[in-house]
Amino acid sequence: MLSGAHSSRASRSIGTDEGGVLGVIPARLASARLPRKPLLRIAGRPLIEWVWQRMAVIDVLDTLIVAADAPEIVSAVERFGGRAVLTRAEHESGTDRVAEVAESTEFKDFGCIVNLQGDEPFLPVGAAEAAVELVRAGWDVGTVASPISSAEEWKDPSTVKVVLDDAGGALYFSRAPVPYDRSGSAPLGAAERAMSLRHVGIYSFTRAALRRATTLPPHPLEKREGLEQLRWLAAGLRIGVGIVEGGGAGVDTEADLVRAEQILGGREEST
Repeated sequence: MLSGAHSSRASRSIGTDEGGVLGVIPARLASARLPRKPLLRIAGRPLIEWVWQRMAVIDVLDTLIVAADAPEIVSAVERFGGRAVLTRAEHESGTDRVAEVAESTEFKDFGCIVNLQGDEPFLPVGAAEAAVELVRAGWDVGTVASPISSAEEWKDPSTVKVVLDDAGGALYFSRAPVPYDRSGSAPLGAAERAMSLRHVGIYSFTRAALRRATTLPPHPLEKREGLEQLRWLAAGLRIGVGIVEGGGAGVDTEADLVRAEQILGGREEST
């Protein structure tokens, strides 16, 4: 089930060739930790509006869409001039929601699909570009990570860590503090920081990789960690990881909501 409004991004090219890049922001009301999260107001605006504004300036995207699970989200997006489509409510993940949009007739010719998390109003500049370039370079999936700056962040289970191989591909993702430091020192030195990376929630896919990722059965590692990308890794999909600076955390908890209010509220006052 797809429903949408006309795009407000008329100044951008609509990528209908095989090289076009489709950006999709999955948004659902039934968030476990923050119910109705996309519509929660931060500095006077719904979270989804802040996310849209952040993603709308990414030049590598030819088209930007919000994939919603409820008409309320579609209406909210249309009110601020964005574009949204209504997807099936029963999807188990944002990636499944992205895939429904990508498989629709209107968007079937885009060669690269980017899953832009609906709770990332502070996505690092260049993150989407880095993820897309990895797919263009031959990886099945592209994502990004940023250096971890403190022992507290490294130990925090809400911070997803990624360990890389020598080619820049993901070896493993975990909520645990990996790679484990048996010396007991905090990961603050240059060498340790290079190995201790926080995963940033963005994925670019080839069309074939997205289709495969959303047809694979759940994997025990995925269930153990609560990380769907472990399903893809276990099945052999190659995930390239770009390194970016910044990498502000998303909005997952009440504390994140307060922090976002402080940051974005200050930004409102300065404009």
